[in-house]
Amino acid sequence: MTYFLGAYAASPNVTGWDPVLETAYYQQLKQLPHLKGLEHPFVGRLHPHDDQWFLTNIDPAWDYVFTTIPGVMNALSQNPSFGLASLDEAGRQAALDFMWQANQAVATLNQHVGRAAVTAIMLHSAPARHKADGSAAALEKSLAVLLSWDWHGAQLLLEHCDALVPGQKPSKGFLSLQDELQVLAAVNSQVRPLKPLGIVINWGRSVLETRDPSGALQHIEAAKAHGVLQGIMFSGISDQATAYGAWQDSHQPIKNSETLLVGEPGSWLTEQAIQQCLQTCNGMALTVLGLKIGIRPLSATLTERMQYLQAQLALLASSNT
Repeated sequence: MTYFLGAYAASPNVTGWDPVLETAYYQQLKQLPHLKGLEHPFVGRLHPHDDQWFLTNIDPAWDYVFTTIPGVMNALSQNPSFGLASLDEAGRQAALDFMWQANQAVATLNQHVGRAAVTAIMLHSAPARHKADGSAAALEKSLAVLLSWDWHGAQLLLEHCDALVPGQKPSKGFLSLQDELQVLAAVNSQVRPLKPLGIVINWGRSVLETRDPSGALQHIEAAKAHGVLQGIMFSGISDQATAYGAWQDSHQPIKNSETLLVGEPGSWLTEQAIQQCLQTCNGMALTVLGLKIGIRPLSATLTERMQYLQAQLALLASSNT
């Protein structure tokens, strides 16, 4: 099988922009086995730095999943009321306007490659509820609007991020999984879209919320029980103050082991945890399945980064048998 890769998190350009270095990175990404395509960050334009560079350097055979979380977090830093679930009407409309920009970016990429290459686009239930009010009703209203647009073949999916938990410092602090599942069920039953709305569970973000290594599995099982599980992105988390930080959404790699020599010792994401999640989804045709890891130190060479990506994708592939 092949998988989506959140390659932007492992890029040598996470803190800057060097198009020559990024070109070298993309050339090596094209050589990776087990790679279906990219989880691509949307920040308000097709590429964070250079749309034409991106179109020139991608592999025409890749498929794509757009993630809107980088753009959402940028917007929240300027306007805490921004979000599809916002009770502030101006903030909710700003999020809808942002999603229209994403819609146009999907069309641009598809037109460039001559096919419906964007498989899905992942939405989020912002705002952060410790900074602004959000609700399931507001999210439901926004999703109904989004489903009235032509998404050029892409499926709309909600990626669950850590919810606001009393007494716990959040990373995102969005709506609870239960609220999101109820909204998806309501919208699917009322609007009855050709491609039903679904949910993607990010392993690290669910464990960040639950503070329990089994938390992601519990979320996967809940989404499956509601009939809306459409994806899993494997990304690690830890309670240890390593270079990735304790309880930071920094996309830790899978923990190293006898079968994985290149990994992060402090990560809670293990080969066994991956196998448990995949066994739970046995036989399901998930729209999104992949891996997103960051690399530390940030000064790691391109060769070191590719060693990580190749080894970790290979472990995901071997776990999915």
